[in-house]
Amino acid sequence: MTNFKLTPQQISDYHRDGYLIVKKFLSDEEANKLYTIAIEDDTMKKHAFDLNDQAGKKTKLSLWYTPGNDTYGLLTKSKRMVESADQLMDGDASVCHFHSKLMQKEPKVGGAWEWHQDYGYWYKNEFLFPEQMLSIMIAITEANKENGCMQVIKGSHKMGRIEHGFAGEQVGASQHYVDLALKTMELVYVELQPGDALFFHSNTLHRSAANLSNNSRWSLISVYNRSSNIPYNEPSGSSTVPLETVPDEAMLEWQGDGLGDESNFLVKEKDQALK
Repeated sequence: MTNFKLTPQQISDYHRDGYLIVKKFLSDEEANKLYTIAIEDDTMKKHAFDLNDQAGKKTKLSLWYTPGNDTYGLLTKSKRMVESADQLMDGDASVCHFHSKLMQKEPKVGGAWEWHQDYGYWYKNEFLFPEQMLSIMIAITEANKENGCMQVIKGSHKMGRIEHGFAGEQVGASQHYVDLALKTMELVYVELQPGDALFFHSNTLHRSAANLSNNSRWSLISVYNRSSNIPYNEPSGSSTVPLETVPDEAMLEWQGDGLGDESNFLVKEKDQALK
């Protein structure tokens, strides 16, 4: 989809609900290219690691900080992604890339993500302004209730940051406040087709169930930040480096392929919860 721009209504919906779904954000050809690379890319596989949920099931992810001129990096730096983030985040400083991750929930064994706010993780990195951060999730395979699609609590970003603690190898939100939120606000299952996009606020409560189906659920999540939102406890440095955008057509027309080691992958340390 070239020359994409969020409408005033979509921007208003995002600020009201804490999330926004955009159908067919990528073309079928673009989504297929992401999937082909994801399953064939040896570098992506080499840097993937498992996180256990509270039931001991595993969810696999690869996380990197530096978007290059590979297909995934070109999408992250694309005009439609960067300008959409710019439209939705508070402030007017440059848009930067904090990190991207490939989420891989395999059939029958893919674990759950506990209820959390992303800022519940990033608060420990000492980012001060959650309104200057957001995530964009691109569905690489179909996401539905059966394979553990994301669930969001509509409007929960307006609660502000709530307390988080460890849940398995993850960080989970206080269940007491999650229960109160569910009494007050709507639970939404985010069912997506390949190429659909979900934009969500850093304080939106969300989770996903284990994948008990026969089908994989894979998605890409890219996280954006304003250059003015300086983290005082984050060594990667990527989150305050302004992005240089590329045309939307780049991920198909340029000679990008799989990621390289220069993408600055996160290495999971033993007994450490990561996001």
